[in-house]
Amino acid sequence: MKGKNTKEELIIDAAQVKKAALVLRSLNHKLRQQILKLIHSKQQIIVSDIYAKLRLEQSVTSQHLAILRNAGFVNTERDGKRIFYSVNYQRLQEVGALAGQIVGDTDAKQKGAS
Repeated sequence: MKGKNTKEELIIDAAQVKKAALVLRSLNHKLRQQILKLIHSKQQIIVSDIYAKLRLEQSVTSQHLAILRNAGFVNTERDGKRIFYSVNYQRLQEVGALAGQIVGDTDAKQKGAS
């Protein structure tokens, strides 16, 4: 057991920091925010409806959805050839609470603790 006067070693896991930065960066993009808002408004949507409504190329839409999917911000559900996208609200809350804790937001700390 360490006393109050001893300094503990600061351990920084570079791989975890890089992963966390990628997750936060995935939300820090206007187009991905628009995609998330559209998915939220429809509750469930397929990729062709996303690119049609946002007037994007299919490849661009798919690339941005892959980033959101890899970060865990969207869920997918396959129905035959179609893949339905929905917002992973739990993941958004977790990341929002963690980001709030990092910047010292007391409201986020309270939400993350509950």
